[in-house]
Amino acid sequence: MNTPATAPGDLAVTGAPPHPPTEQLEQLEQLAGDCLRWISGHADRFRLPAEMTDPTAGTELNWTMKPLGELAQLAVAIRRATPPGCELHATADQLLDLSWHELRQGELLLELFHGEPHATYPLEIYAAFAGEGLRHDGFEAFARDLCATRAWRGTEMDPQRRLGVINAERRARLTPTGDRDAALRRTWLGVLPEPWAFDQSAGYSLTHVVFHITDWGARPQQVPADIAGYLRTWLPAWLDTCLDAERWDLTCELLAVDSALPTPLDPRHTRPAWRRLAAARGPDGALPEGGPALLPEHPDAFRLSYHSTLACAFAAALAAGRLRAAEAAPPPERPHGGGAPTAGHRPSPRDDTTHPQHRAHPGDTDGATSGRREEQA
Repeated sequence: MNTPATAPGDLAVTGAPPHPPTEQLEQLEQLAGDCLRWISGHADRFRLPAEMTDPTAGTELNWTMKPLGELAQLAVAIRRATPPGCELHATADQLLDLSWHELRQGELLLELFHGEPHATYPLEIYAAFAGEGLRHDGFEAFARDLCATRAWRGTEMDPQRRLGVINAERRARLTPTGDRDAALRRTWLGVLPEPWAFDQSAGYSLTHVVFHITDWGARPQQVPADIAGYLRTWLPAWLDTCLDAERWDLTCELLAVDSALPTPLDPRHTRPAWRRLAAARGPDGALPEGGPALLPEHPDAFRLSYHSTLACAFAAALAAGRLRAAEAAPPPERPHGGGAPTAGHRPSPRDDTTHPQHRAHPGDTDGATSGRREEQA
């Protein structure tokens, strides 16, 4: 059993000297490692039931396929953000292998796609593996024909989901069925909404928009300048609202968004959030989705902690990766005449007291047939 790690940046923000980058990097890596070890210790809970392709079995995709898909995608993101040879990278590798094995190297996804040709989740899950070179020729051949149909192009879905499908098509080497930039501008985040309109549902939508356009943090340069500036202005206020409401899961996703921006926030704005997340974990290191930590023996401890713990590992690994890259980067050039180093303008955060009002579970498996899928409130 792992003891919860010291929270990154465990100093008061006001009047305290900033942590040396190396110390903060070590703390983030420790937090990510503790969370990912908890996930690895519960790997059996991600295994799929044998009757996944039986439409009469009543299998709940939200508690079977969805957790496995999230495990695969975030394992890929952690793997990309960490150096080969370290524990985090090796554990992410193992979890990715487990996920691919459970899907029978893509064969199960093909069977599910045959059974539900208008569902989007088989392609979205497959895309995580395809991006890492784990491919199934039969799946891609079927998807290529299916995604060329008018029915596929006309599938109704919300704008954030449409953006995710377009990105999944690209990662699976299919012709995208829409323009990414146009799809982005139809999302909640894409219209740069009034910041007080932020609530929990909008929060999960905006985080996934950023994940889709950056390939889960791997390509920060893909965030348009106006959206990046908007997020850097309002993320501190939105983080505060989530911390006040003890919405740990969304806090993790917002911190991951910060690390997916071309220029992340000054660590002074995120240090309190990392401290609160570390303190919110239970005695075994698991982070609940919200509120007080659950005891390991609680019957719903895994269901109510797996996503937030996995998201915390993802966010901390991504933040550590950005710190690592910043330490390795050459110092900025000084202008002629010995002025101050050139740096990007950092917008000043403004206060916003809006609190999330609606609980939502991220990453719903849209497109599954009725009777085999239940939205989780």
